[in-house]
Amino acid sequence: MNLNNLTTYRKHLHQYPELSGQEKQTSRHLIEDLKKLNPTQIITNIGGYGFAVIFDSGNTGETVMFRAELDALPIQEVNTFSHHSKIEGISHKCGHDGHMTILYGLAQKLQKTPISKGSVILLFQSAEETGEGAKAILSDEKFKSITPDFIFSLHNVPGYPFGNIICKTGTFTASVVSLAIVLKGKTAHAAEPENGINPDIALQELIFKIKQLENPNQNAKYFSTIATVYAALGSKDYGISAGNAELHFTIRCWALEQLNTLKQSISKIVETTCNKHQLKYHIEWFEEFASNHNNKTATKHIEQAAKQLNYNYIEKTHPFKWGEDFGLFTQHYKGAMFGLSAGEHTSALHNPDYDFPDSIIVNGVSMFYQILKQINA
Repeated sequence: MNLNNLTTYRKHLHQYPELSGQEKQTSRHLIEDLKKLNPTQIITNIGGYGFAVIFDSGNTGETVMFRAELDALPIQEVNTFSHHSKIEGISHKCGHDGHMTILYGLAQKLQKTPISKGSVILLFQSAEETGEGAKAILSDEKFKSITPDFIFSLHNVPGYPFGNIICKTGTFTASVVSLAIVLKGKTAHAAEPENGINPDIALQELIFKIKQLENPNQNAKYFSTIATVYAALGSKDYGISAGNAELHFTIRCWALEQLNTLKQSISKIVETTCNKHQLKYHIEWFEEFASNHNNKTATKHIEQAAKQLNYNYIEKTHPFKWGEDFGLFTQHYKGAMFGLSAGEHTSALHNPDYDFPDSIIVNGVSMFYQILKQINA
């Protein structure tokens, strides 16, 4: 494995990021390079710009899939290093450039050291950041023809020493959903607010009542966080009593069942409050991520691979609170996601100054290849 070459490759991907659902050039670039590694088959345009690269041994064995993400974020990069993003307002601030490079490195390894049993599928997924990508892939007929026996993914995790493997059986990442509540009353002259319907009191009541549903104790079975992310009322026109308002939240729970219960409770609160204040309303739910449920056998393979490679294995006590749409895959197939630690002093994910640490590319490739060897031993 040539880390210098893979580092160069990762830095090239970093310079040309594309937003969710728009990863046309990223996909084309990867496909052209992966063709040179002589895979058995490449299936393109799965659930958008996603694609699958298949290495088939021709002998009976398990089909193992590994997934990486193609998309970047709408964040303006502040880094000034030579490989900084060349696209204004868009950058790889979640490390998907590194994840793609790890799968590319795995493809190189599979070309040099072919598998003797079963098959490997490298899945490059579009639109992970919006929660739409996995859903689109699972509903695509082309994906249904390559059903895996196991599916794995990783995510780099800043805040831990370089190269540690972080995992747990069961819930690994939270169930997440965001919502927007639009309130419509009636504007009036600010001198005569009684002639209108101002949603100001309703807005305050909704924030208070919805926040009361939160249970931030991570040890609780029904843990949840409810973050108020946006609120707006009226406009800066001082002769007008406001007639419209908007309120947004993001909700996170350990279990999808708890998330659905909270959605029902919030819908009821909004209905009751708006009826009380004679307001019309609309609720929109979006960017929903199912929790990753790590299969016991798949998790065991991750732990065994880490120990075989002499990587420090950390058994996570609580799930991570961020969302990841890989959770949809683990609802349908035996699979697991693990964290690959990106360094204690690496900037946090989604920060404008974050950059994927290239030193852990080898760890990622080695973990995936070792898992594959174990399953088709």
